[in-house]
Amino acid sequence: MTPPRHAAGAGRQDDPHDPQAYEGAGAFEAAVDGLADPLNDPLPGHHGPTAVPHRQQSPHGPQSPQQAPPEWYDPEGYERDWYGHQEPVPQAPAEPALPADENVEPRTEVLRRIDPADEAPREPEPLSGDDEHESAEEPGERYGVPPVSAASPAPATGGRAERRRAAKGRGRRRSAPPPGPGAAGTDGAPAKPMTRMEARRAAKAAKDSPAVVISRGVGELFITLGVLMLLFVTYQLWWTNVRADQIAGKETHKIQDGWAKGAGKPEAFEPGQGFAIIHIPKLDVVTPIAEGTSKDKVLDRGMVGHYSEEPLRTAMPEDKQGNFALAGHRNTHGEPFRYINRLSPGDPIVVETQDAYYTYEMTSVLSQTSPSNVSVIGPVPPQSGFTKPGRYITLTTCTPEFTSTYRLIVWGKMVDERPRSKGKPDVLVG
Repeated sequence: MTPPRHAAGAGRQDDPHDPQAYEGAGAFEAAVDGLADPLNDPLPGHHGPTAVPHRQQSPHGPQSPQQAPPEWYDPEGYERDWYGHQEPVPQAPAEPALPADENVEPRTEVLRRIDPADEAPREPEPLSGDDEHESAEEPGERYGVPPVSAASPAPATGGRAERRRAAKGRGRRRSAPPPGPGAAGTDGAPAKPMTRMEARRAAKAAKDSPAVVISRGVGELFITLGVLMLLFVTYQLWWTNVRADQIAGKETHKIQDGWAKGAGKPEAFEPGQGFAIIHIPKLDVVTPIAEGTSKDKVLDRGMVGHYSEEPLRTAMPEDKQGNFALAGHRNTHGEPFRYINRLSPGDPIVVETQDAYYTYEMTSVLSQTSPSNVSVIGPVPPQSGFTKPGRYITLTTCTPEFTSTYRLIVWGKMVDERPRSKGKPDVLVG
């Protein structure tokens, strides 16, 4: 029997398959408002076990809010199907509430989902050269992280793979070289003492080899010889001149004081006794003349020596005929004849004695001859250019400079004899 239909606009709203159920004014809106969640709840009149009956609009106004009905799906099963089995994450214990007057920011705990792949066991990786030294260190000591003790809780970190990546990103600490034998350990404890053999080897290694000792001794010897040679050269080239000038100056004053006192002239002068003064104006030379050519008594004392000993005895300036021959150093010990090679013909050479001034003019020079050529101081020297006896002067010295290999000879002839009573000659006054 066919059930009677309702009038138009009055279809049954409890039958969702009836097309006339929602034709009434406000019927559809009333059905939708009855849903707790219009996007997730089933349609009105769903025949499922979790179907939610729609709310009927009361003719007296909207109904009071009701508690949301339970969902029709299983959330736990949904999460298990899509994400797999998840272990419950332990929650940190709640911290005690701080007083309201303290300005402290609340602590925020960040929970991270644990990747099961990080917890899987891994094969141990081979250690490199640096890792062998670092393997004995704790992970915290290796990467500069303070070690975790029982008193302080471990910081929240990820899996092993993440820790290794973070450590590689911060770089490795260079390992210290292993301590040598006998050195103290890193913890301050004394190292293992060396054996007798090791001590002998260490002492032998620290000891210098014979070659090193010999080379060091030779070097010190050369340095000592060099210093001694330098001192000797300084003495010869500088100090001997200083001392000779002092001695020659005192001897000059002694001679002049004796002349001023009117002391009588002896018949013969003793070796080393000063009796005259030679003046070479061009060379600015004023040096006493002593008897003999001894190095110790005359020449090394800065004076000029007269050849007065046989067989090389020569004439005196006051003699009416003869060669007045003199010798002097060219270098060191006052070096009075150092520059006689600069004399030119006509340059004056004055010999001052107790009675007179004897003036000679330079005539010729022999630049080099043998020390055994004694003819250069003869009465008439063969190489001087003189042809007959006369009143001559001869100056002899060593050549080349700083050697005594040869002799340098300078000759002159007397051109004026002036008594002391008449004063100095013109060549000394100017």
